[in-house]
Amino acid sequence: MNSVNNLTNHFLLAMPQLGDSYFGQSVCYICDHNEHGSMGLVINKPMNISLADIFSELDITVSKQTNQTIMQGGPVSPEQGFVLYEGHYNNVENTEISSNIRLSTSKEILDEIAAGNGPDEVLVCLGYAGWEAGQLEEEIASNSWLTVEADEELLFHTPAVDIASKAAKKIGVDINLLTTQSGHA
Repeated sequence: MNSVNNLTNHFLLAMPQLGDSYFGQSVCYICDHNEHGSMGLVINKPMNISLADIFSELDITVSKQTNQTIMQGGPVSPEQGFVLYEGHYNNVENTEISSNIRLSTSKEILDEIAAGNGPDEVLVCLGYAGWEAGQLEEEIASNSWLTVEADEELLFHTPAVDIASKAAKKIGVDINLLTTQSGHA
């Protein structure tokens, strides 16, 4: 795959015409995009579950309290946890997405976070979004998604409710002015 077309470490912003009950108004962070398909995490759909709830369910002893909300990462494998984190914390199995962003599905990272020894900036999601080879490119070509280069500020330091508008602003778009209507010249 040509690196110009690689969407790893990009946000996908759902266009208004993407009325899908799951992906409507979503922002998806692309963790992997290659000739075999794509994998991402929806990062702006909070669940009614906190990280403390996950610790309790997994019987993880907590020495550092957190009330961080878990995100509904996608419709595929909703029971699987994914931890995105900022920095070079490599004490657990992880995948490097960018020079400063990693992804782990290891329970050990949750143990480390609960003990106060893990990375400070984390985003935890349940489930993921997946596309077969060429599927995402087709959806982008049909104007279902806007693509925006990702950054750590939006990913880890922006409230979920503001991510879409701030990401769109990076490319000069006011997301509130987008419409499903099309006009004729």
